[in-house]
Amino acid sequence: MFEYFYNEIFRSVIIGFGSMFNGIQIKHKDDSDDTTSIIKVPLAYGPTQKFLARLNQNPDLNHPTQMTLPRMSFEFTNLAYDPSRKTTQTQQMVVKSLDGTEERKTYLPVPYNMTIVLSVYTKLNDDMLQIVEQIVPYFQPGYTLPIKFLGNFNEVRNVPVVLDNIEMSDEYEGNFDTRRALLYTFTFTVKTMVFGPLKDVSSDIIKKVSIGYVAGNKAGNQYERDITYQVTPRALKDYDGVVATLLAENVDMTETVIDVENGSAISEGSYIYVDQEEMYVETVADNKIVVRRAQDRTPLQNHVSGTKVFNINAADNAMIELGDDFGFDGTIL
Repeated sequence: MFEYFYNEIFRSVIIGFGSMFNGIQIKHKDDSDDTTSIIKVPLAYGPTQKFLARLNQNPDLNHPTQMTLPRMSFEFTNLAYDPSRKTTQTQQMVVKSLDGTEERKTYLPVPYNMTIVLSVYTKLNDDMLQIVEQIVPYFQPGYTLPIKFLGNFNEVRNVPVVLDNIEMSDEYEGNFDTRRALLYTFTFTVKTMVFGPLKDVSSDIIKKVSIGYVAGNKAGNQYERDITYQVTPRALKDYDGVVATLLAENVDMTETVIDVENGSAISEGSYIYVDQEEMYVETVADNKIVVRRAQDRTPLQNHVSGTKVFNINAADNAMIELGDDFGFDGTIL
């Protein structure tokens, strides 16, 4: 039942979460309202108590090696299954690598909620207010964070990050020369998805189907009819972006004879793609083509003069993307 796999789901979420708060700055101004310093607030992964203990171990305001404030830290504190986002357990999905050379299959991901706590430490109250105002406007109460999962495979999911709560505390105790630390704690729920093991199906993609029909006398082993029908996937739109020619006239939804600028670039018995409509070319005479409109349930459209005309050819057939609609070319052998 169990096998080794590691998709780095939680690691990707933690890195993505930290990247949201990695550019926060504060400014200090003088009595003339001129900026005297700009400080980028450092961010680290670790528990809140670790940083508070570090402060308590160096309470002297003049200690040259004390930890400087302001500072932020965050940690992953809880993981819980989310039944409200449950999907079917048997449905599978196919993901494709960025270079298009690999396809892998897995079951639909399982919904889990990650609790991540962001802690902000400052010495001055104004520093804290500057940081808070740079965070809370983006969460109403959620923010959608796009995260790339599954490494080299092109699987990007929009992960909701919800701000649940903000707690405030003042860690000031002792004499006037004792160091003060304001602490604000932001609690977030990250609604992520956890993928299971991926199975390589690159060699399992069906690209050609042959069906044989045999009829005859079984006893005599004589065939009166033997036909093989072979089909291969055919693209329903242009993928390579190579323009064959342009329309030489406006085309309404009733026309089947169309003028183009260069009829020699189009072959009889082929398919062309104009705007979002696929057409089958029956004949070509000079710069006039006779077509069958709205093939393979593509929308019947009006087209204006100068619109680009694309050939749908073998190059497009080889570039059909996973999840796209496609047709079939049939051949009797």
